[in-house]
Amino acid sequence: MRRTLLVLTVIAAATACNRAGAASSQSAVNQPAPASAAAPVATTGNTDPAAGVRPANIREVTLPAGTRLPIVLDTSVGSDTSRVEEPVHAHLARPVVVGGATVLPAGTRISGVVTDATRSGKVKGRAHVAVRFDTLAPAGGEEHYRIHTTPVGRVAPGTKKKDALEIGAPAAGGAVIGGLIGGKKGALIGAAAGGGPGTAVVLSTRGKEVHLPKGAALTLRLAEPVTVRVRG
Repeated sequence: MRRTLLVLTVIAAATACNRAGAASSQSAVNQPAPASAAAPVATTGNTDPAAGVRPANIREVTLPAGTRLPIVLDTSVGSDTSRVEEPVHAHLARPVVVGGATVLPAGTRISGVVTDATRSGKVKGRAHVAVRFDTLAPAGGEEHYRIHTTPVGRVAPGTKKKDALEIGAPAAGGAVIGGLIGGKKGALIGAAAGGGPGTAVVLSTRGKEVHLPKGAALTLRLAEPVTVRVRG
C-alpha cells in the first residue's frame, strides 16, 4: 500500500512539472520581439557608402570641330623673347555653352606651346610668332583632355616706307649740298655721298618685333571634335 502511494506521488509531481514547462514555452512564444530585431529601413537613391552623399550625375558632351574658345593669355609671347616649344598657358574668358547648359566654365585652363618665334631681320624679313594649344582642363575638375586647335599667330607690320624715308632724307640733303657746290654734276655727287650713311643706318637696325602680352584676348577654334564629361 505504501509503495502504491509513493508511485502516485512521483507521477503527480512529474505531471505538474510538465505543465509548468509548457506554460513557460507558450509565454515565450507570445512575447513580442525586442526592438533591436526590427527589419532594416529600405533606402532609395544612388548613394556613396563612403561619403554618405549622392554623387552628381555625369554625362558626356561632344564639342564639334569649329567650336570657338575665347581665351585670355596667362603667358606673354614675343618674337624676340620666346623660343619654340616653350609652354604657354591661358584660360577661358567666358563659358562655352551647348544647348543652354555650360560645358566648359569660365576659367577653364588651356595649355600649349610656342610653335614659331622669329625675330625681324636687318635687311628683310618681318618678325612673326605663333602658338598652338593642345590641352584643356575644365575649372573645378581634375580631368585633362587633348585638343587640336588651329594655330594662332601674329606678324610684325612692315617698315618699307620708313626705310625709304631713312635712305631718301640723307640722299636729298646730299643733293642739295652738292647743287650749291657744283650745279647739276655736284648734285649727283652729293646725292651719292648723302645716300651712304642712311643706307648704313637701315642695314644695322632690325625691324619691329611682335608680342602677345599676358592678358591678351584671343579666339581659338577646335580643329577636331572633343568629348568632355559634364557634371550635373
